[in-house]
Amino acid sequence: MSRVGVLFPGFYPGSSRPPDPAVLGTAARVAEREGFDGFWVPERVTGLVSDPVVALAYAAAATSRIGLGTAVLTLPGRPPALLAKQLASLDRLSGGRLTVALGLGRADPGEQQAFGVRRGARAALFDEALPLLRRLWRDDPVSHDGAAARYEGLDVLPKPARPGPALWLGGASDAQLRRAGRLADGWLGASTTTPGGAERARTVIAEAAARAGRVIGDEGYGSVVPYRRREEPLGPVQQMVLDRLRAERLVGGVEEFAPTLDLLPDRLRSLASAGLSTFVLVPFAEPADWEEELCALAGAVLTARTPPRRAARYG
Repeated sequence: MSRVGVLFPGFYPGSSRPPDPAVLGTAARVAEREGFDGFWVPERVTGLVSDPVVALAYAAAATSRIGLGTAVLTLPGRPPALLAKQLASLDRLSGGRLTVALGLGRADPGEQQAFGVRRGARAALFDEALPLLRRLWRDDPVSHDGAAARYEGLDVLPKPARPGPALWLGGASDAQLRRAGRLADGWLGASTTTPGGAERARTVIAEAAARAGRVIGDEGYGSVVPYRRREEPLGPVQQMVLDRLRAERLVGGVEEFAPTLDLLPDRLRSLASAGLSTFVLVPFAEPADWEEELCALAGAVLTARTPPRRAARYG
């Protein structure tokens, strides 16, 4: 069965709205009330969005059932022990509702500067740090000598709610897909993921997992999916984003990238037929009223659904 969540907020270049705790709390409560399975938060160090771990802690306090997720948290450059502590604390405080989608980081000079990692060094640090996170959650004590960290008999407490947060990976390159198969519990595709791209990604991930003696279940494949409320002219920011994606040959027309609400169920069905089961929906244009936006979205895609009694972690 497909799981449908929301991304709050989207990344809206040019927005002048600072993070508003009242809006964050309302969006999380409404998403839970309307029956969405997940409430996901992005990371942009240089953008007007709150830190995802802090924002999800706030959302956890405002809700009781809905799954909570990062989409996507940069791993290289973060001290593994401190990140393990943060995520374990959030997982326990939320009652085990956390899923962590991790990535190498955006190909953006500002973001790379913030994490202090050369682009060419990210992959090796990631491959070291992700298994180390699991060890820090599972073992007492932990000793490790590597490029990402050096520990001698380190205990990180408290441990997360068992079995610990599911660790998903973002990314679309073959190397990133193979990494997801080797190391992760699931994969979260970018907003430009097409049904054909999803089918190919699942094949590459599953083959890499099999070579590593692992299996990623059907529930471990998902994507961010943008949409528009209605057919209307794009604003200048949305047009700029679309033009950039077209120039990079990632999308065709706006209908392919961000279908309107009436066409969104068809898009989700086509992605599900390609092997995806988790969808993180995000409005292409910044909503003026998030409560009204989420209610309209729920009416379009959650027909005949009821809120889960307890949202299982993803993966």
